[in-house]
Amino acid sequence: MVKKLYTTTMTNTGGRAGEVWSNDKKWDFKIGTPGVDKDTTNPEQLFAAGYASCFNGALEIALQQAGVTAESTVRAKVALYQEGDGPDFHIGVDLFAHVDGVAEADLLTYLDQANQICPYSKATRGNIEVTLNVE
Repeated sequence: MVKKLYTTTMTNTGGRAGEVWSNDKKWDFKIGTPGVDKDTTNPEQLFAAGYASCFNGALEIALQQAGVTAESTVRAKVALYQEGDGPDFHIGVDLFAHVDGVAEADLLTYLDQANQICPYSKATRGNIEVTLNVE
C-alpha cells in the first residue's frame, strides 16, 4: 500500500526570467539565467538544494541502519549542458558526501545504499548522469 506523506506546490511566472513562489509564501524567488543574473536564483540551484537535502536524509537512514552514529554532509553540484546550438538542454549532478570517522570504502557502500533510498535518485535514475563522490 502506497501512502502519500506530503504534497507541495510551487508556482512560476516568466520562466527563467521570472519568479517562483510557494503557495504558503515561505519561498519567493526571482528567477534568472545562471551566471548572468547575479541577484536571482535559478532552477539548477533549487534542484541542487533539494537533491543535496534529500540525498543527505537518505544517507542518514543508511548510516542509522548500519549502526553508524555520525553527522553527514552532502553537497550537490548541478551542471546545465546544451547539446549543439539548438534548445537541447540537460543537467548532470555530482554528489559529494563527507562523514567524519567513516572510511572511504565504507562511505561508498553507504552512498550506494542512500542512492537506492533517495526519491530524487529514483526520479533521476536513467534520465541524467549522477556521480557519487566521497570528500
